[in-house]
Order: sequence, then C-alpha cells, then structure tokens
Amino acid sequence: MEQAVTETSCGHNAHQTRSLRVLAVPVAFNEEQKIGSVLDRFVDGLVDAILVVDDGSTDGTPQVVLKKGARLLSHQKRSGVGAAIRSAVKYARANEFDVLVILAGNDKDRPTQIPRLVKAIAEDGYDFVQGSRYRSGGEYGNMPFHRRIATRLIHPALCSLVTGRLVTDSTNGFRAIRLSIFDDPKIDIDQEWLDQYEMEPYLLYQAIVLGYRFKEEPVTKIYPPKAVGYTKMTPVAGWWSIVRPLVLLSLGLKK
Repeated sequence: MEQAVTETSCGHNAHQTRSLRVLAVPVAFNEEQKIGSVLDRFVDGLVDAILVVDDGSTDGTPQVVLKKGARLLSHQKRSGVGAAIRSAVKYARANEFDVLVILAGNDKDRPTQIPRLVKAIAEDGYDFVQGSRYRSGGEYGNMPFHRRIATRLIHPALCSLVTGRLVTDSTNGFRAIRLSIFDDPKIDIDQEWLDQYEMEPYLLYQAIVLGYRFKEEPVTKIYPPKAVGYTKMTPVAGWWSIVRPLVLLSLGLKK
C-alpha cells in the first residue's frame, strides 16, 4: 500500500514562462551526497516548481532539499520508486499542474534538458515524452557493460515488441507526462503491484497501447561514480520488476 506522506513547502526559483504549468520531481532515497547537485542544476524559469519526493530517507536528504529551497514531500518509510511517482502524480494534480517531469534524484539526469521534453507537449501536442540516451543527440556515460546491454537491447526490444511501437530507451525514468492522461480510468496507478520499479514501464506501456501521443527525445544520462552509489536497483529482483509489467500487461494478466 502507498505510505502516508507529510509535506513541507519552500519557495522555488522558477517562474511561469509557458502556457502549461510544469512540475519537476526528482525522486530520492538516501541521496544526501547527490540531491544538492541535482537541485543546483535547475536555472531560473526552467519549470514552475520543483518537488523532491523523498522515499523515506534515513540520511540527511530532506535537510539538503529544504536548504536548497525546493518543495519536499516525504514518505514516512521507504515505499518504492513507484509509490514515489504515485505521490508526485497526486500532488501535481491536486495543485493544478499540467505537466509532470520525473527525473532521478541521484544526479544522472540534466534538468536543463527539461524544455525539450516539455516543448513536445506544449507545442507539438504529445502526451508522453520519454527521454532517450540512445536517440541521435543523446549521451550516456559510466554505465557497466551489462546495463548497456539490458537498457539498449533487451528491454527496448521487448517493449517495442509488446507495444508495437519502436522504443529505444524504455528504462529511462527521465520523462514528461501530460497529467490529463491520468483522467483515464484504464491508467490505474493505485495498484499495489506498482509500488516498486514496475510503475515506470507500466506508464510507458499504457500510454502507447491506449493511443496517447508518444515520442522520445534525446537526453543525457551520466551515472555517478560507483563509490557514491550509481544505482539502487538490485541485479535480479530489480530487473524482473521492470520486465514483468510488459509481460503481465501484454498477456492480460494485469490491467
């Protein structure tokens, strides 16, 4: 089940410069060493607000977020990245934002590339814009070989097969979503099986299969040094959690 959350709100340094209100949400768990760098990469006017969803960190992550002046929404205990995204969606809708941008809280993504994702929604009419490090113009670095194989070949091939749409970077969590798609009862984010990494491929699959306008935009994804933790995904359980939504949904075993 989704855990109860407490929310604090600080000022942000962005101002509205577009017709759609954009909320950027880095998702973080024990990112005290990196979340400050994530927030420092935002420049004035990039988005309308920044909300860090802290998934029950036991280190100083919340204190760093508040010191940087971002909004903070904290889970009382660790619930999973899917639960964090669910909290972000509900916050964004409750506060009348139009577009939600999800990005990593461990400094893998580049917030200055958010406008290219949002432009595809605001100007070109897309509903779901997936960042792709493998599209022409994208970049990546510091990735172990097995992760390059899995993220460039295996998962995108399976995703493309079951959705009938070419996807080059289906595991990339850097994405922009038009929040009105959550009015669709067929996109049910309140299911408990989506609490972990399943939420990300679930949303991608549903957006494509349900006929929402989808595209990929090139982005940069540079993994931080292994010494400070480049990922929290476990090799077996973590990878199964991002594969099984494609299997279960395509077979009609989940909705």
